[in-house]
Amino acid sequence: MFDHPTPFNRCCHALLCALLMGVSFASAQEKSPVRETIDIAPVWAAHPVDFCLITQAPHQFVAFYDAQRQLTVAQRKLDQRVWTFTPLPITTKWDSHNYLTMTIDDEGYLHLSGDMHCVPLNYFRSEKPLDASSLRRIPQMVGEQEQRTTYPKFLRGPAGKLIFMYRDGSSGDGNQIINQYDLKTKTWKRMLERPLTDGEGQRNAYFSGPILGPDGYFHLSWVWRETPDASTNHDLSYARSKDLIQWQTAAGKALTLPIRLNDGAIVDPIPVQGGLINGNHSIGFDTEGRVILSYHKHDAKGYTQPWNARWEKDAWKFSQIADWPWRWDFSGGGTIQFGIRLDAVKAEADGTLTQTYRHSEFGGGTWKLDPQTLKALTKIHKPAAPALPSRVEGKFPGLQIRQKGDDGKSPNPRTRYQLRWETLPANRDQPRPEPWPEASMLRLYQIEID
Repeated sequence: MFDHPTPFNRCCHALLCALLMGVSFASAQEKSPVRETIDIAPVWAAHPVDFCLITQAPHQFVAFYDAQRQLTVAQRKLDQRVWTFTPLPITTKWDSHNYLTMTIDDEGYLHLSGDMHCVPLNYFRSEKPLDASSLRRIPQMVGEQEQRTTYPKFLRGPAGKLIFMYRDGSSGDGNQIINQYDLKTKTWKRMLERPLTDGEGQRNAYFSGPILGPDGYFHLSWVWRETPDASTNHDLSYARSKDLIQWQTAAGKALTLPIRLNDGAIVDPIPVQGGLINGNHSIGFDTEGRVILSYHKHDAKGYTQPWNARWEKDAWKFSQIADWPWRWDFSGGGTIQFGIRLDAVKAEADGTLTQTYRHSEFGGGTWKLDPQTLKALTKIHKPAAPALPSRVEGKFPGLQIRQKGDDGKSPNPRTRYQLRWETLPANRDQPRPEPWPEASMLRLYQIEID
């Protein structure tokens, strides 16, 4: 999730991890994997907000904000190029937190949420299976703690249960809520009687995950933040669970909900203004299935360095990946441009470990890691897939490319789908003075993977 070639953007809040997408490193000499390109609609280009693409054969759905910033859902059959459009009664404002998330339940009904930053819950559900035109606003899920919602996320929990997570509250003062959907009654209920975390009215947690690991656990990492100022992030933390209800530390010690700052979940006690930022910590696994947390913090010289932490037998072991002579100073609120982006460690099919990164001063690429120390051995050529056109089409100064992958499943394992559009970079969620760029064309790319 990064922009190229200009310094990439990220929202300074967690789970906006999907917000700002970049282009691949594939060279012009490589054969293009794009097999088909389909225009969807012109979209707003004066600030970035993440869209959502879901493929579920024989249909495909795209949730986006149109040229007038109105929430719209496009639908087509996979064997057709024509879209049908369903406008919904929401017009987004100048806030890059207002991303869109969508899912399809086991009976084929669409669920959509978004345009939320400390506002009442926005939630739509279709009245007919696989029919976006039947989407209707549902005024509440459970009815409580739904007035100051942010960071909606649909996911599948144990036994494939549909889960919905969001933050109740604000930056520096919020709790994480988890709901579970009942297919028979078509209603939501609290999965947890208490919030997952509690900032005790003084802070809130920003999450990465939960991610289902190869060990059968759901893995979750987070940072605590004291105020809306991004520099007040601190204390990288971690917990795991088999059922998203009972949580424990990496050592197997039970955690009582809600989890608070001093409950024993801290992995790296990084202080306020120590170089840790929410939205830029990730969860990966090595070839043995051991969990690895990736993040950055300032070193003794004040430089901002990338780190990996791996749970090994009975303790967290820490490895500084590289040595960058540069400090990223970040502060303030709103959506900011990220100077560093560090992806999760990935175990490759050949048994090696790789990690992709971006740096506003030193470029980006993919490291091959030492499997013992988790330090970077060398920079390798590993083109990001899929490879889409990297030249900005719009003429307005400062436009950057956005991409969003498919949250659904292609019926062909060799086929992937990707969205592409262009916007100006984030602007701390503040309005830009006119003139604004013309609308950008939102396009769907069909990519064939060899």
